[in-house]
Amino acid sequence: MSFLLCTLLLFFASIANSVTVEYDHRALLINGTRKVLISGSIHYPRSTPQMWPDLIQKSKDGGLDVIETYVFWNLHEPVQGQYDFEGRKDLVKFVKLVAEAGLYLHLRIGPYVCAEWNYGGFPVWLHFVPGIKLRTDNEPFKEEMQRFTAKIVSMMKQESLFASQGGPIILAQIENEYGNIDSAYGPAAKTYINWAASMATSLDTGVPWVMCQQSDAPNPIINTCNGFYCDQFTPNSANKPKMWTENWSGWFLSFGGQVPHRPVEDLAFAVARFFQRGGTFQNYYMYHGGTNFGRTSGGPFIATSYDYNAPIDEYGIVRQPKWGHLRDLHKSIKLCEGALIATDPTFTSLGSNLEAHVYKSQSGACAAFLANINTQSDATVKFNGNSYHLPAWSVSILPDCKTVVFNSAKINSQTTALDMIYTQKQAPEQSVSSTGTLQSDWSWVSEPVGISKTDAFNKLGLSEQINTTADASDYLWYSVSIEIHGDEPFLINGSQTVLHVESLGHVLHAFINQKLAGSEIGNAGNPKVTMDKPIVLGPGKNTIDLLSATVGLQNYGAFFDLTGAGITGPVKLKGNNATLDLSLTTWTYQIGLSGEASGLYRNSGGVSSPWVSGSTLPTKQPLIWYKTNFDAPEGNDPVAIDFTGMGKGEAWVNGQSIGRYWPTNIAPSNGCTTTCNYRGGYSSSKCVSGCGKPSQNLYHVPRSWIQASGNTLVLFEEMGGDPTQISFATRQTGSLCAHISESHPPPLVDSWSSDKQKLKRVGPVLRLECSHPDQLISSIKFASFGTPQGLCGSFSHGRCSSPAALSIVQQACIGLKSCSVGISAKIFGDPCSGVVKSLAVEAVCA
Repeated sequence: MSFLLCTLLLFFASIANSVTVEYDHRALLINGTRKVLISGSIHYPRSTPQMWPDLIQKSKDGGLDVIETYVFWNLHEPVQGQYDFEGRKDLVKFVKLVAEAGLYLHLRIGPYVCAEWNYGGFPVWLHFVPGIKLRTDNEPFKEEMQRFTAKIVSMMKQESLFASQGGPIILAQIENEYGNIDSAYGPAAKTYINWAASMATSLDTGVPWVMCQQSDAPNPIINTCNGFYCDQFTPNSANKPKMWTENWSGWFLSFGGQVPHRPVEDLAFAVARFFQRGGTFQNYYMYHGGTNFGRTSGGPFIATSYDYNAPIDEYGIVRQPKWGHLRDLHKSIKLCEGALIATDPTFTSLGSNLEAHVYKSQSGACAAFLANINTQSDATVKFNGNSYHLPAWSVSILPDCKTVVFNSAKINSQTTALDMIYTQKQAPEQSVSSTGTLQSDWSWVSEPVGISKTDAFNKLGLSEQINTTADASDYLWYSVSIEIHGDEPFLINGSQTVLHVESLGHVLHAFINQKLAGSEIGNAGNPKVTMDKPIVLGPGKNTIDLLSATVGLQNYGAFFDLTGAGITGPVKLKGNNATLDLSLTTWTYQIGLSGEASGLYRNSGGVSSPWVSGSTLPTKQPLIWYKTNFDAPEGNDPVAIDFTGMGKGEAWVNGQSIGRYWPTNIAPSNGCTTTCNYRGGYSSSKCVSGCGKPSQNLYHVPRSWIQASGNTLVLFEEMGGDPTQISFATRQTGSLCAHISESHPPPLVDSWSSDKQKLKRVGPVLRLECSHPDQLISSIKFASFGTPQGLCGSFSHGRCSSPAALSIVQQACIGLKSCSVGISAKIFGDPCSGVVKSLAVEAVCA
């Protein structure tokens, strides 16, 4: 077959499979039909290609129609003109896997992404382009931005990945949340955003473009909403649909911060309110958060974990009940789709803080949303001649305007306890070599204090760090020498003085004559550090070495690219009667570490290997490289390393960086509560845990990065730690639990089918399902029908309980992958007449 004929066949096949994507005031139109679309963010580099198919399938099983991802410019073009799309960076492969699963994709090119990603996704080399000003009407920036955007669009076109070519991409995004900060850029902001819109649409993708948080987005760009709640959002044109591109399913974790989580009842409430008030496209940010491998986290001080309390956790396991409750919500919304896409809603007040929105189509389809937005009191309302109970801060969904199939505050989904199961923990000096543990044969290399590389250079005065290193490393050495005679006026008692250092951040270590004198660290709220440290200087030459370390570059805010780091001074020696300012003297600089330059993390051995073994292992000392071997934990469960015992640094497994570790950065001791009230507006500080504990102890090691045996772990310890205390753990599903009341809406049994106005009605049902495909329900640890109390793992019988509950549940569930048990006195008997009863069950899968 000729090349021309093959080309023509591919062309006509593309035309045959092409999809038109347009929009009107109600929704996106796919092939002329309005669609209600549920989306979720998964960032391809925050997981591995081996994880992608499972993550995508779990998203589909959870009721998603669309996967949304950013495109990370600095990941793909780390050096100007040199591109990388391999491994975790294989964007084309990720998009094709989404297509294979039968899902759509929203490609958020940006190319500014924010995303708690280093430098907001911009490559740092942009900072050094002559005459450049980022994110404004600046020709050098626009030229680079257009070049990269066109590069990505061209790649997608070459693989026929836009819907107009038969591919999965139905939306693209240009810029990102610029409207939050555009006032700082003055009149140039408007001309820039108009240019960005024109540039994007000129690329002829055949799909709509969006700008989030951009109220003045020019036609035909759709402006969209980001936030915890977007039900009040209105597009800037009556011809554009109401779209929510970031519904924050939780919040990110900072080193030194508590662990945030968002109750699923509130998340479901926000989603239901959005569709109640006219929305038709909603995206969870994140649906799977993943991990900030390497030095990709931004902030500064964003942690390595990017779990985000998402429906699928960092390790790729569904988080219950969040995943399941949202799945039930999605099913309920889809049952309303025929009415939702047909018309705008009509609003009726049912009382104070009580609302009804009704959608009716000409064909007779009817769907209603009943909301109680009171944060304290439940209510009973009359609607269409019927009475409905609405818990506070909840929405009920009625796909036929009669029957409640979902209430956002009532969870029918099971709860799953996710446990970290530790392998044999190794104590100091203990020789352990069983599977999943570290070997005892640690070797080590001391990182030299101060200047040790041949490419060090001298410069008058103090240099800002990013301008000096171009972020080639977290580390920059500043070194200066001073002669002491003993009569200097800045000395106290002939040898003592105070070293005063001011730095833009983020971490500062001071060494006097090769010995650590002190350290200071900033935090996410204030990365700047100031040191005032008493030191002793001896007669003759004294060397002051200052090590500045960054913990991710700024990723958000107006002119964030100009936010500096490192020691900009002053640096002074202070006595009682005088001060010596060293700021304007000649300093010697070294970018990065000696061990980085020599590739110690790559485990290069040989006769000239610098690794020391067979001697006393140095611990609790700064600037030490450690190396050992390990065998993988048995099984296929996700793997983590617990870095308890270490200070701060970076870790590599078989040459791959699993990220920065910092278990000694402790969260504040106040602000946590044992329970979280989901009612009322959510904020990132509302529901937090981990007070007074390390922000992150456990660090994900992808299974695809390790072999059964013969793996190498390399650590660079910056502050001082004991590597013999670290251990391995696997992420495993513990108990399955469910607690369902007689008052819960019935599940959507068999209603996820053709005629969505004919719902099969059953009573409340408790359902359990083992998440692992090879496991069955092996035992029932607890079952009570009546008034059971407590949470999963700590259920207890209430004042009334059916004596038959345990045996009934055992008979229904043991030996099965999943089971369903109806909740009624007909099944269990009535242990307390006149009381609303519930069934609580805790099961184990094996």
